[in-house]
Amino acid sequence: MLKKTITIGLSSGLEARPVAMLVQIASQYESVIYVERQNTRVNAKSIMGMMTLGMGTGEQITVSADGADEMAAMEGIESYLLGTA
Repeated sequence: MLKKTITIGLSSGLEARPVAMLVQIASQYESVIYVERQNTRVNAKSIMGMMTLGMGTGEQITVSADGADEMAAMEGIESYLLGTA
């Protein structure tokens, strides 16, 4: 299992469209992926769950990935959240 704190670098934060893209990215991987913000932990593959987090630019979140492709999943999600994808 991998766990990493990431600072959101997307200029728009994670509003509806960026959240939908993050869910699509997470869904490409077999690993179980969670995003945690202020003691709330949700499945990164759940659009409704992700929308409840209300994440903005510059905020720190913790991403965890557990599974056969956890390294690739973490790299893909981190790249997107940093705005470098």
